[in-house]
Amino acid sequence: MADEARRRGPAGDEAMSIAPIKSTRIYQEIVRQVKAMIAEGRLKSGDQLPPERDLAEKFVVSRTSVREALRALESLGLVEIRPGEGTFVREVSVESLIEPLALVMASQREAIGELFEARQMIEPALAGLAARRATPEELHEMERILEEQAKEVAAGRTGLEQDAEFHSAIGAAAHNRAITRIAHAVMDLLRQSREESLNTPGRPTRSHEDHRRLLAAIRARDEAGARQAMIDHLQAVEGLVLGDDEPRYSSAPRGRAKTP
Repeated sequence: MADEARRRGPAGDEAMSIAPIKSTRIYQEIVRQVKAMIAEGRLKSGDQLPPERDLAEKFVVSRTSVREALRALESLGLVEIRPGEGTFVREVSVESLIEPLALVMASQREAIGELFEARQMIEPALAGLAARRATPEELHEMERILEEQAKEVAAGRTGLEQDAEFHSAIGAAAHNRAITRIAHAVMDLLRQSREESLNTPGRPTRSHEDHRRLLAAIRARDEAGARQAMIDHLQAVEGLVLGDDEPRYSSAPRGRAKTP
């Protein structure tokens, strides 16, 4: 890939459509613009970025700011700095593209309804795939997690960690890394609302019962049953967090989520 990148040379002006930097936190704005170029496909894996001097001129900033931004992009796994060769765009992971969305969504409570809608689209499908593809070892791991959750609930705790582990185990058993990573990102954003739900009296027990039904359907290789069990589970959680009067599975705009 390095030889191919060297043949291609630095990305041209069309790919590097750059706006002068006006932010007081200059390097962060450079990072934002480069991230956007990668997300939009203007910069692709293997592309070489222009030299620091050229970037500084295009961004109208100092070379120090450019260097700081490149180091930040490298720490995020978006670029690779090769001494003596230059800076190259790396193979981009799903997480690195989701991160900017995550930062925006986490700051807006009204987005929670949309995140639940995303879960309703993704997780029932994962449950169906898990029913088809789960290995005996993965089924055993799900059982172990639910036994731990039962102990936590019996001790009067929420079982939040086991709740997250169980949904992660279903994702792993679906054997589709791209969908699973997206589901994990959405669940991470909803962590606060999931805590809110599990602190509702009686909810930890109900959650464990829902998980038991899910596992039973997955173990029975009942894809439709697993999907429906997940839908029922997510609807119950959403009803607690957003309120029973909130529309579900509807194209109508949602109201604001309750403030915890």
